[in-house]
Amino acid sequence: MMSDFISVGSHSEAGRKDGNEDSVGIEIPEDNILALKGIAAVIADGVSASEAGKEASKACVKGFLNDYYSTPDSWSVKTSGEKILTALNRWLYGQGHRLYGTPRGMVTTLSALIIKSSTAYIFHIGDTRIYRLQGNNLECLTRDHRVQVSKDKEYLSRAMGIELTIDIDYRKFSVKAGDIFFLTTDGVHDYVDPKYLIDVVNENKDDLDRASQLITKKASTNNSPDNLSCQIIHIQEIPGKDDKQVYETLTALPFPPPLEPGMILDGFRIIRELHASKCTQLYLVVDEESKRQMVIKTPSVNFEDDPAYIDMFLHEEWVGKRINSPYVLKICNQGRMRQFLYYVTEHIEGQTLRQWMDDHPEPALSEVRNIVDQIAKGLRAFHRMEMIHQDLKPENIIIDQHGTVKIIDFGSTKIAGIEEISAPFERIELLGTRNYTAPEYLLGYKGSKRSDLFSLGTIAYEMLTGKLPYGKSLPTNPIKRPGYISACRLKSTLPPWVDGALEKAVKWDPEKRYETLSGFIYDLGTPNPKFVKDQPLPLMERNPTGFWRACAIALLIINLVLIYLLTR
Repeated sequence: MMSDFISVGSHSEAGRKDGNEDSVGIEIPEDNILALKGIAAVIADGVSASEAGKEASKACVKGFLNDYYSTPDSWSVKTSGEKILTALNRWLYGQGHRLYGTPRGMVTTLSALIIKSSTAYIFHIGDTRIYRLQGNNLECLTRDHRVQVSKDKEYLSRAMGIELTIDIDYRKFSVKAGDIFFLTTDGVHDYVDPKYLIDVVNENKDDLDRASQLITKKASTNNSPDNLSCQIIHIQEIPGKDDKQVYETLTALPFPPPLEPGMILDGFRIIRELHASKCTQLYLVVDEESKRQMVIKTPSVNFEDDPAYIDMFLHEEWVGKRINSPYVLKICNQGRMRQFLYYVTEHIEGQTLRQWMDDHPEPALSEVRNIVDQIAKGLRAFHRMEMIHQDLKPENIIIDQHGTVKIIDFGSTKIAGIEEISAPFERIELLGTRNYTAPEYLLGYKGSKRSDLFSLGTIAYEMLTGKLPYGKSLPTNPIKRPGYISACRLKSTLPPWVDGALEKAVKWDPEKRYETLSGFIYDLGTPNPKFVKDQPLPLMERNPTGFWRACAIALLIINLVLIYLLTR
């Protein structure tokens, strides 16, 4: 098998056994899918002691290749691979019990190799192996999950389908042109000298099928009693586009001209400009076909020759089209061909959260909870797609006429799957707005879901108190940690447990914040005993007898003072 980037050869046979319980497979997608998901190769060895090792190995190879390319392209390779293998393992385990009544009904080993951009990723369970050959240096990249019980006897300590949960070996490393990968089952690598592998492949680089056949034949000659499978992958070029192709793709559409009311752009009539910044412009438009009011976002001509800016602009649309939530601004699919670079969104009649906060300086706690809960639902839509918004602030949240809250502006969104693709330019990283952005960004660390939680906690705090949790602004030198200002100090009617939830959400150390958005939302609406316990109770609740004794003494003193004043 050949492609523009790699050549592949494989061979699998029963060997001295009656049937072949091994399975191998590879998928080389084209164009955009190749860039977003990469090349996937899998090898599996059905365990002979199980009832249906052959069915298990085939199900794993076919299932992994099909499901991997069905996962969201915003997911990282690690997330995609681990979720698929976890699901496959549970299916094998369930089928083994249902069909054969034993935990060893459908059991197989598995090794998978993903090559995406300039990085290789490995997932491994069992004693199949993946090797890498660079020149004459052959390196085994996997570790056999075997336990030796005596000099002549060993058994598998890990395989797909044995337990309901599975421990998966994972690693990643850089790959370069010229690298050669071997995927083999134990019937091959236990009976073939590594030097033979090197010599055969170096002599047969133009015919890797022949190389695979020679390797399996050598194992058979060396009295291998097992099935024989070998797959060889030669990386001739790093999968992806060269610098020229990337630039041509980014500049395929010209920037639109300055737009004025009444102008028609690809079937959209311009009504008026809604907002303009140094980077983008927003226009209210009417679709001449549907008569719907919509919004067009256009790039600034100041960046017409900046591929990094164009890439970021295109990713805003890319993000919006992959998120489906009533709490996130919708990017609209247009049926007509675009003549210029822009994208279209729904038009929301409403106001920003900043405007709402100005109009409601003393909101009820229930109102704040309702808004924060909706923002959290929108954030979950990002996090499920392995995206981090990174620029959550009142100006990037809109409340429509029906009270529905929507997150807007995806320019800073970090996409795990896209981060894995190398680019011939340095990608622009917009890390939010000071006071709302998490401290780890200011310290130069990467963000996480807890970084978005910090922003949400800050917004909730400001809605309730009108202030920020660490004072007027986060320090320029973030190493100097400011102290949290209790929300109860600013608003005495606020329950102490609400203050406790806010404080935990905006902890300086991300590891001390809530692990999930749901934890914060729950504590914001339900008293957490820990926060109540941590707050000093009023004297009347701590010591009722002492409270009333103190009241009696105070009243006695007041009466004595009054008597003294009257007698004078």
